[in-house]
Amino acid sequence: MERILNAGGMKRRVLIVDDEMINRELLGAMLSASYELSFAANGQEAMDALTAPDAAYSLILLDLLMPVLNGFEVIERCRADDRLKRIPIIVMTSEKSAEVRSIRMGAADFITKPYDMPEVILARCERIIELSEDKSIIRSTERDKVSGLYTRSYFFVYLQRLLALTDKPMDALALNIDRFHLINELFGRDEGDRVLRRFGELIAESFLPLHGIACRSESDTFFVLCERQEDYEPLVAHMQKELAAFSRSRSLRLRAGVYSCESASGEPEGWFTRAKAACDRIRGQYGALTARYNNELYERAVFHERLIGDMQDAIDNCDFTVYFQPKYKIQGDRPVLASAEALIRWIHPELGFIGPGDFIPLFEQNGLIRQVDYFVWRQAAAHIKRWRRQYGVTVPVSVNVSRVDIFDPELERKLCKIVEDFALAPSDLMLEITESAYANGTDRLIEAVNSLRGSGFKIEMDDFGSGYSSLNMLTEIPIDVLKLDMQFVRNMLSDSKSLRLVKLVLDIAAFLEVPVVAEGVEEKAQLDALREMGCDIVQGYYFSPPLPAERFGDLIKKECHTGGNAYDND
Repeated sequence: MERILNAGGMKRRVLIVDDEMINRELLGAMLSASYELSFAANGQEAMDALTAPDAAYSLILLDLLMPVLNGFEVIERCRADDRLKRIPIIVMTSEKSAEVRSIRMGAADFITKPYDMPEVILARCERIIELSEDKSIIRSTERDKVSGLYTRSYFFVYLQRLLALTDKPMDALALNIDRFHLINELFGRDEGDRVLRRFGELIAESFLPLHGIACRSESDTFFVLCERQEDYEPLVAHMQKELAAFSRSRSLRLRAGVYSCESASGEPEGWFTRAKAACDRIRGQYGALTARYNNELYERAVFHERLIGDMQDAIDNCDFTVYFQPKYKIQGDRPVLASAEALIRWIHPELGFIGPGDFIPLFEQNGLIRQVDYFVWRQAAAHIKRWRRQYGVTVPVSVNVSRVDIFDPELERKLCKIVEDFALAPSDLMLEITESAYANGTDRLIEAVNSLRGSGFKIEMDDFGSGYSSLNMLTEIPIDVLKLDMQFVRNMLSDSKSLRLVKLVLDIAAFLEVPVVAEGVEEKAQLDALREMGCDIVQGYYFSPPLPAERFGDLIKKECHTGGNAYDND
């Protein structure tokens, strides 16, 4: 009985289509106790009933030989309609040839006339409805509701079936829409879903000639398995052009990573992990649309796995070392040491020096950066306390707060506990919010920054001017310091656009009444130009590279006790 009632407890509706009244009455008598019945005397009446606004049928019992519109024509019209083709059809006939033809056209089953076994007819109706509803459930779970492509789990099931049916070499592709989050932020989630839906259609259209299957793996990442191609650049370039045409943002960029499955070892999911690694390699490289996985990427993947595995040991054994780059106030008779930025270095016991560019982005991706940041915060606080005890002065230190940290509900408690443990004021530990945090989770970022400032911490906006996010957030996020992206400083004496941007940032900061820190100052000419334009604080190799804690302590002693000149950059 549970299959006879629908989810709302109502009987399922069955449409009986037959031009002979006696047949309609016979079937009605057999099925009326189990189903809500409707009747049609010919094919046209059936189509009118099926397309009515309130039509919701679970099964059609269809005679084939009828006036006006015969049963074969009804089957054709139903199969051509996306809504009606989901309704199973049982044909009613006494001709064997008609049975075969109707099944080939898409009918689910047939009932032979005359109707002499009611229990068999009822059982067939129940079975066909059950199979149809099970298929509908599978269909609803196998497809991503936004893009229309397979879900990730069903994709890997069908992938195995496809591989079993072909001996052609295949490629695994990972496609990513770079900066897709801007669509949701600028135009809303409905527009983002529209772009994803259209992009799913584009993938299906583009890879159909290559006998490909595809899924939406993550929010803006898609997987495709298709027959091997020598060059995917023209195909991806075409898709990039189409993407630009149907999206409302010109900043979206499509990139693809390719892994050849011919020599693959392990599970298919590993193929797409490698394809995605190739895709990630060209993030930000606007000259290339595609990249292939190779030995270099394999070795890098192994290297990254080693770093991930060794991270906790590096914290426990203090293989991580915190360096300090001094910042100088330059609006005065001479530059004066004002603060420092904490920068982490990794001296691995076996691999030697590992650059921050090798492990910081990696740990940001997998969330391990939270443990590393916490280590840096405590080390910085410990050194501030030590220098104050040794030299009688407090030198504030800026520490990075990553996007992962922002979403840590314990962030403020951890920072407050650190300054309490080392008897510091919150303003002694200045917080640099990294650029990646500006572009994601705006509401949480605003909430976190307001709360931290309420506890007395100073907030520095890092890499200001380097992208949309920083400029947009200025109107919403209260900050205490702007840090000018070092690329503008490096190019400002040779590039007029960079110089104008530096002046613009300084004007914005003056309007907001916040100081500006210029990073990457390497020449006296840069220093003089920044001071003349009204920049407050600078850091860079002109004064000093990042220093280990002991040498930075010597610098504090020199600057604060001997009155040494900060221009003496020996």
